[in-house]
Amino acid sequence: MTAKNLQEVLDQAGNTVELLRNSQLGAYIYPVVPAEFTNWRREQIAWQTTAVLYDQTHHMVNLFVSGPDAIKLFSDTGINSFANFPVDSAKQFVPCAPEGGVIGDGILFRLAEEELVWVGRAPVANYLLFKASKDYNVDVRKDERSPSRPYGKKVTRDLWRFQIQGPRAWEVIEKLNGGPVEQLKFFRMSYMNIAGERVRTLRHGMAGAPGLEIWGPFESYEKIREAILEAGREFGLEPVGSRAYSSNTLESGWIPSPLPAVYTSPGLREYREWLPADSYEATNAIAGSFVSDNIEDYYTNPYELGYGNFVKFDHDFIGRDALAAIDPKTQRRKVTLAWNPEDVTKLLASPVDPEGPGYQFFDLPNANYGPSNFDRVEDADGNLVGLSMFTGYSANERSALSLATVDPNVPLGAEVRVIWGEPDGGSRKPTVQPHKQLAVRAIVSPVPYSKMARETYQPGWRTSQTV
Repeated sequence: MTAKNLQEVLDQAGNTVELLRNSQLGAYIYPVVPAEFTNWRREQIAWQTTAVLYDQTHHMVNLFVSGPDAIKLFSDTGINSFANFPVDSAKQFVPCAPEGGVIGDGILFRLAEEELVWVGRAPVANYLLFKASKDYNVDVRKDERSPSRPYGKKVTRDLWRFQIQGPRAWEVIEKLNGGPVEQLKFFRMSYMNIAGERVRTLRHGMAGAPGLEIWGPFESYEKIREAILEAGREFGLEPVGSRAYSSNTLESGWIPSPLPAVYTSPGLREYREWLPADSYEATNAIAGSFVSDNIEDYYTNPYELGYGNFVKFDHDFIGRDALAAIDPKTQRRKVTLAWNPEDVTKLLASPVDPEGPGYQFFDLPNANYGPSNFDRVEDADGNLVGLSMFTGYSANERSALSLATVDPNVPLGAEVRVIWGEPDGGSRKPTVQPHKQLAVRAIVSPVPYSKMARETYQPGWRTSQTV
């Protein structure tokens, strides 16, 4: 019998982990925007040295929510406090399942008293749509991410969305505006002028430099984009392609795609019955060396993902009791892992070594081969001490990096092992070919990343010989 919803998909599969590990979804696509405008190394370096234009128009969902219960919808579902959320401000919104597992995250903009827009990936948008349909006096409109079409084909969105970032970003911004632009507080919103158009702005920033996220009606997309590129030419601004864009999080420290914790909660059964059989949640792919029979072992809570400071118990919200029972000090914490150059060289050389063992392909700059990544992080004795969840390469640091969540007793500077590749030759995902695993040495480093090797590290952390 053909499954009609996510719950039926899970019931028919029997084993949710095996279902998702062998998903035929393929690689995660950032649609429409070209892979590279110049080359991804040059584009990466520009966000640290000059300025860049990120095109965020196509790969995220816009969820427009308005009405008397708009704030209540987000307050009831999010770990965030809404005691102080004025118009013309934004926040990183994080909803959880009743048991405290993160469903996802994204940016919530308050445009007016009863008008908001949430921007991010499908799992949170789907969840908010479901909740809004049940108990709230709101109007909701979903602007889906663009389809995966070649650049230049006709694609229509409600809004275009760009970011201008980098050390020289503000010079570009003020040239576009034709004069000074107030440097608002972080995540505050205003307006500026570009090519005769008044556009919305959000104060954003990276690498300590101020920048803006800007957006407006899609009809002005080409006009605004060309104006930014022209104004930025003298400051070395580079448009960033989808290949480099997806790797910028390695330096900033955001884990983009935790597995939505929706597959097992009794309180979410009705939601699973509402989700279609071809939904993101039903077709998502789990990749990596960590394998468990229990899908809940892939769930993460806000403390593990670095969202602990967002958890506010000044309101009632789904998952509140579960999170209140957690001692944050006992939870895994988010870190950057700096991969050993010699071990990474083995991975990169593998495709041209006909006599070699044949490792899982390590792509550059984004090495992830599934939307939700879980590689084992082990100490020198082979004990599981964490999970590596997003992997790639930074031309700025000349290093392979991954974002991970590790046990609280793993110190900064510890040398751990990331197990690259899947057991038993690999799963049936189309992004995987038969391969052998490699234990890659890595140094536990801060988020955002700074090289621990510049100071000190602890090789072979927690070996039986040193205990």
